[in-house]
Amino acid sequence: MLVSLVLLIGCGGPREKRVVVLINGNSPYWDAVRAGMVVAERDFKLGDVGLKAVMEMNDGRAAGQIDKLRQFGSQSDIVAVAVSPIDASNQAVVDEMQRLQKRGVHVITLDGDVDRARFRGARRFYLGTDNRVAGEQAGICARNLVPDGGDYVDFVGRTGAQNAIDRMDGVAAACGDELHERDRMADDMDRTKAKDNVRNALRNFPDLKLLVGIWSYNAPAIVDVVKETGKRKELTIVTFDAEKLAIDQMGDGMIDAMVVQNPYEIGYQGTRLLKALVQDDKATISEMFPHLDSEDGDLYDTGLKIVVPSADSPLKAEMFSPKTEFFDLPKFREWLTAHHLESS
Repeated sequence: MLVSLVLLIGCGGPREKRVVVLINGNSPYWDAVRAGMVVAERDFKLGDVGLKAVMEMNDGRAAGQIDKLRQFGSQSDIVAVAVSPIDASNQAVVDEMQRLQKRGVHVITLDGDVDRARFRGARRFYLGTDNRVAGEQAGICARNLVPDGGDYVDFVGRTGAQNAIDRMDGVAAACGDELHERDRMADDMDRTKAKDNVRNALRNFPDLKLLVGIWSYNAPAIVDVVKETGKRKELTIVTFDAEKLAIDQMGDGMIDAMVVQNPYEIGYQGTRLLKALVQDDKATISEMFPHLDSEDGDLYDTGLKIVVPSADSPLKAEMFSPKTEFFDLPKFREWLTAHHLESS
């Protein structure tokens, strides 16, 4: 799911500074981010140093993201911003991020990054999923679930978002020579178009064996269309994230594997990092980024989970990276309950 995250520190009294999480889509994915922020605000005592974390919503457009960043630049109580760029190569978004830095505002990226080769200086750190690795883990799912190979299509909100690019490239790399990517279909975060894309894919490529949902809401969109077309037995479904609806759909036998990010940890560690940047807390920054001199030392990976319907799945923990947690659905539901979450 691609959105824009902005942690702006505080809201309230004259000495308070804002940390705003600006999202540009209304997905349950972000409920888990909010939950992590709330706990981090308490654990790291933001209120004691005049800081408060707040989440706001954007409209899902690059223009809306640019307007918000400009607005933040005019507000003196904003001291740190974390943004998940709508388009990794959008120069105007990057320009606003750089203007904020020139005003002394700390800028990082969360959940999605800029094009690092072109715009690395637009932010200090990236915190979230290693999306290339996530895509590779999804590709491992696909390769083992569809061992005889065939064609597949990716469904996503925006094909230009860096997290989408990395995931889809990772899927393709791990699928090997037997599975063939036929299309990458963007819906611009329109839920109706997301379903239409699935219908069009099934019509345009009648021999499809695999459907891959790249953003969180793509999973329910895929399932709804597969149900209406009666093609479940012909299709394997691999998705990202775990909306409550998608979790229920997996329980109903409609999803074969989910690659689940850790939005709770993104919210928690993102809040922690921005507080550290504002306070120039070098010890915390060094703990979170111990290898800053290395090429990828400015990246903080919040981890992944693979979720399968049951222990009877052909997917097994040993197929995946040792850093990737592996759950069957009952155990994953226990994990959600323990963290007071309905989705992830």
